[in-house]
Amino acid sequence: MVWNQVYDPFGNLWLSTLVAAIPIVVLLGALAFFHIKAHWAAILGLIAALLVAIVGYGMPTKMAGLAAMNGAFFGLLPIGWIILNIIFLYRLTEECGQFKVLQDSLSRITPDRRLQLLLIAFSFGAFFEGAAGFGTPVAVTGAMLIGLGFSPLAASGLSLIANTAPVAYGALGTPIIALAAVTGLDLQQLSGMVGRQLPFFSLLVPFWLIWAFAGWRGMLQVWPAALVAGGSFAITQFAVSNFHGPWLVDVLGSMVSMACLVGFLKVWKPKVIWTSPALKGSEAVLPAALQPTTGTVGAARVHGNVLVAWTPWIIFSVFVFMWGVPQFKTYLDGISVAKFPIEGLHNMVQKVPPVVAKPVKEGAVYTLNYLSATGTGILLAAIIAGFFMKYSPAGMLRMYWKTIVRVRWSLLTICAMLALGFLTRYSGTDATLGLAFAVAGPLYPFFGTLLGWLGVALTGSDTSSNVLFGGLQRITSEQLGLPPVLMASANSAGGVMGKMIDAQSIVVASTATQWYGHEGDLLRYVFFHSIALAALVGLLITAQAYLWPFTLLVH
Repeated sequence: MVWNQVYDPFGNLWLSTLVAAIPIVVLLGALAFFHIKAHWAAILGLIAALLVAIVGYGMPTKMAGLAAMNGAFFGLLPIGWIILNIIFLYRLTEECGQFKVLQDSLSRITPDRRLQLLLIAFSFGAFFEGAAGFGTPVAVTGAMLIGLGFSPLAASGLSLIANTAPVAYGALGTPIIALAAVTGLDLQQLSGMVGRQLPFFSLLVPFWLIWAFAGWRGMLQVWPAALVAGGSFAITQFAVSNFHGPWLVDVLGSMVSMACLVGFLKVWKPKVIWTSPALKGSEAVLPAALQPTTGTVGAARVHGNVLVAWTPWIIFSVFVFMWGVPQFKTYLDGISVAKFPIEGLHNMVQKVPPVVAKPVKEGAVYTLNYLSATGTGILLAAIIAGFFMKYSPAGMLRMYWKTIVRVRWSLLTICAMLALGFLTRYSGTDATLGLAFAVAGPLYPFFGTLLGWLGVALTGSDTSSNVLFGGLQRITSEQLGLPPVLMASANSAGGVMGKMIDAQSIVVASTATQWYGHEGDLLRYVFFHSIALAALVGLLITAQAYLWPFTLLVH
C-alpha cells in the first residue's frame, strides 16, 4: 500500500519542525559539543531519524529500514568506492617515496614564501582535495609547509583557508554526486551551477590567502602571481564543471593552476623576496648567492625524478577522465550495470501538496554499476601505477588491506550519513524543515547559503552537509518560487567556507603540524575568514536569484 508523506503530523508546524530537526540536532550536537567520533555520531543521528520517521511521522517500519538501507548502499558504491581507491593510490606513492619527491620539487621552484604558499597550499592542495578530500589536502599541505619552516599557526591556518573553493568538487565530485542523489536533481545541472558560483571565489581566495599571511602590502607585491594561480583555476573550474561534469574539476583545475603558475614564475619575479615564514613577518631580499642552483646533470636528475613522481597521478587523471566521458560510461553500463528496485519502497512513498503541485511517487532503485563507477577507474589506475612503481601483486594486496583498515571508520560514517539523508527524504522530515525555512521569504537565498556553511562547519564535510540539507534546500526554494538547482548548489557553495572551521579539519591540521592542544587558537584565527567568505557567497547567491546580470548565470 502506498504511504502518503505527512508534513505536519502534530497539527502545529513549529512543533513538527522541532521533531523533524531532532536527528540533525543529535548528529551535530554529538559532533560539536560531546566530541563523539564521527561514525558514532552518524549512527546516533540515524537511530534518531528512524525513531522520528516511525513514531513521529507514522512511516511504516519496513519502509523506513529500506530507505536507510538504500542510502547505505549508495554510500558504499559509488562514494565509498571512490574514497577507498584514491587513498590506496596515495598510500602507494607515499610508501615508495615518490610523494616526498613531489614535495621537494615544489619547494625548489621559488624561495618567496608567499609564492610557495600559492603553489603548495592553493594549487597543490586543490589537487588532493579533488583526488581524495576528507581532510587529505590539509594534512598534506600543512605538513609540507611545516617542512619549509612555516610556523605551526601559519601552516595550519593558511592550509585551512586555501582549502575552500575546491571543496565542493572534492573526492572526485563526491559532494555534488551526493547532492544529486538526495535531491533528485540532475547531476550535470548541479555541477554546472556550482561551477558558475565558485569561480568568483577561486579567483578571490589566492589574494585572500596572501593577505592573511603577508598583509595588504605583501599581497600587492605578488598580485600578478595570485591572479595567475586563481584565474587559471577558476577558468578551468568553470569549463570542466559545465562541459564535463563534477569528477575532474579540481584535479584538472589544480594541474592547470600549477602549470600556469610555474610557467609564470619562470618569466616574472617579485621585486622583494619574502623569506620570513611567520605570519606577517618582515620581508627581506634573498641574496643572489643563496638562490638555489643546480648543474646540468643535477637538474636533469631532478627533472627525471619529478617526472617519475608525477606519473602515478598522470595515470590517475587519464583513467578518471575516461570514466567521466559519457559515451565510455554508457558503454560500460551496457555490459555491466544491474538495477535493483527496492521492493517495499520503490514507488510506495508519495509526496503530496503543498510540497509538490500534485502527488508524486518516489522511486527507489539501486544501481550496481561496478564497471562504470569512477572508483573502478581509480582502482585500475592505482594498479597500473603500482606496477610502474615496482610494487609486486602481493605488495599491492598488503597495501590495499592496510588502506581498508585505515578508512573503515570513514566508510562506516559515509554509509550512516547517506542512510540518514535518504531516510529524511523518504520520510518527509526534510520537507517539514523546508516549509519552516520558507518563512525567510526573499532573504532565503542568503540564509540558505549560510545553512550550508553551518552544515559543513558542524559535520566537517560538504558531502554530509549536502546530504543533510540538500532536500530541504530544494523543497524550500520550490515553496518560494526560486530555482531549486540554484539553492541546492548554494548549499554546497556556501558550505565550502565552513570547511576551515569544522572540528575534523582543525584536528587534522593541528595533527599534521604537530601543534597539539592549540586547536582553540587555530579556530579563532580562521573564524573571521570563514564567516566573511561565507557571507560573500550568500550575497552572490542572492544576486543570482534577483539581480540582472547575475540571474543569467542561473540558466
